[in-house]
Amino acid sequence: MGPQGVGKGTQAAKLAEHYGIPTISTGDIFRFNIKNKTELGVEALKYIDKGELVPDELTNRIVEDRLAQDDAKNGWILDGYPRNASQVEALDGILAKLGTPLNAVVALDADHDVLMERMKKRAEIEGRSDDTPEAIAKRLDVYAKETAPLLDTYAERGLLVKIDGVGEIDAIQANIVSALDAR
Repeated sequence: MGPQGVGKGTQAAKLAEHYGIPTISTGDIFRFNIKNKTELGVEALKYIDKGELVPDELTNRIVEDRLAQDDAKNGWILDGYPRNASQVEALDGILAKLGTPLNAVVALDADHDVLMERMKKRAEIEGRSDDTPEAIAKRLDVYAKETAPLLDTYAERGLLVKIDGVGEIDAIQANIVSALDAR
């Protein structure tokens, strides 16, 4: 977990490789389901085409479907989910139904100015139209209001691992692995 631009996707991919488990990104799941015209993908596209967020209920169904697949039986890394309290509750239910524990929640953090600079560079490199200064500021605000409070929930459960998201990518990964292996 962490704000946009902190390196969640990068670290999730490196950790997935390190531990030999899949990264499960809600964005990737949506794109896969849309591309393959699955029932869930067709339903999600109705919202995306209107520029709306996919409702939690549909997001939760897509995550549950993905976590139940064979390659996730020995573990997984969630990237971009849960994003709000409702999704935490849904994830708890999904994991109980699947008989799968949540071992840890890694929270990456970085200074606001660092995040803004990273996303500005990402927009230049990747040509992402959603990385305008206004859109970035709005997403960081939504994160602060809806997602950041979830860190307290996971801290209360003894699952939170806080990691500084600033520095060399490999050094950050080493810090995460060290913290996870120490649990």
